[in-house]
Amino acid sequence: MDNYYYIVAGLPVISHDWKPGDVTPESIREEIIGQCSSRDRKTIELLLEGFVEENLTAEFYRKALSCKNRFIREYFLLDLNVRNAKVRYLNEALGRDPEKDVVRLYEDSPQEEFEEAQKLDGILHCTDILERERGIDDLMWARIEEMTISDYFDLEAVLGFLARLHIVERWYRLDDKTGREMFRRLVDEVRGTFKGVRFDAK
Repeated sequence: MDNYYYIVAGLPVISHDWKPGDVTPESIREEIIGQCSSRDRKTIELLLEGFVEENLTAEFYRKALSCKNRFIREYFLLDLNVRNAKVRYLNEALGRDPEKDVVRLYEDSPQEEFEEAQKLDGILHCTDILERERGIDDLMWARIEEMTISDYFDLEAVLGFLARLHIVERWYRLDDKTGREMFRRLVDEVRGTFKGVRFDAK
């Protein structure tokens, strides 16, 4: 991703008393997309399409999981597994068929097994709704970091940043203070990686 240096350099400077003002997740996302090539924008559009609840159909997931981009495939497989686990948990809590409304890629698809299933189950059984949402997002955040741990100046790094930025944006709506803290964490992490790679490259 040739423009990644400029994307990182353009991130806001975050202090402990920082307030977003005109710099919001949406404005940062738009600025990043504006610096991307038309080919990369198409991949980014697929990621953003998956952030809209109404789009998350079996057809969408099949499209995402067949994408050539590694991050898109891995991210939406995780997203599918987490969402289906949440649906099963809610169904059981309501005394309904656990498989009701579960998204299946194919009619006879077996129940998905995934690495984070046990940890996610513990999070879902948290009685505090906000803590539960924070736990799920922390799980997603950590996995996104793992998916992009070897990516620095490429499209996968940008996609990973945008996926975490989407989590930040959710928390702006749920809890402004938490949203600002997560925004600061995201910017600090990306700037730290950027500086570390530049240093090691000397």
